[in-house]
Amino acid sequence: MSKAPRRNDPSRRERILQATLDMLVEHGISHITHRKIAEAADVSLGSMTYYFDGIESLLSEAFTQFALQMSDEYRSRMEQASNRTEACEAIVDMICGEKMATSYNLQVMYQLYAYANRNPALKIIMQDWMCRSQQVLETFFDPITARTLDAFIEGMTLHYVTDRHPLSREDLSRMLAKIVG
Repeated sequence: MSKAPRRNDPSRRERILQATLDMLVEHGISHITHRKIAEAADVSLGSMTYYFDGIESLLSEAFTQFALQMSDEYRSRMEQASNRTEACEAIVDMICGEKMATSYNLQVMYQLYAYANRNPALKIIMQDWMCRSQQVLETFFDPITARTLDAFIEGMTLHYVTDRHPLSREDLSRMLAKIVG
């Protein structure tokens, strides 16, 4: 027995976008389909084409939403800092913390990286995300240092989540001290 359709469902579009990210994590970008996403979002297949022109526009919007959400969390954490020392502590928190450096988030990020490499139009999502991150860091650091820190955060987050013996917070703090002088 199927569920009765939800005629007035204001969260349908958002569920589709979230299900897209979930399916990326579960199946990888090359194995997701409209059908899998619709089933995961608990919507009809017709809803997929009602809200999105195709899989490309769906992926683009889902990745954009994810990047904006990550940027908001990044900015929110950095806004808690009032000086360079606290900014460095915030960076270590982002690398080691359980809020941003999750396996789920990293899987979505690296699906985006791989997909954008094959789809140049999506590089804009990544470029805008990097710019937002660097602008936040420029509150405390000069532009070159901010760019270096942005790359450091990206790389160290991957290492922290995947390394058999991740660096300690103290080691990361010492590395940051070298970068920021």
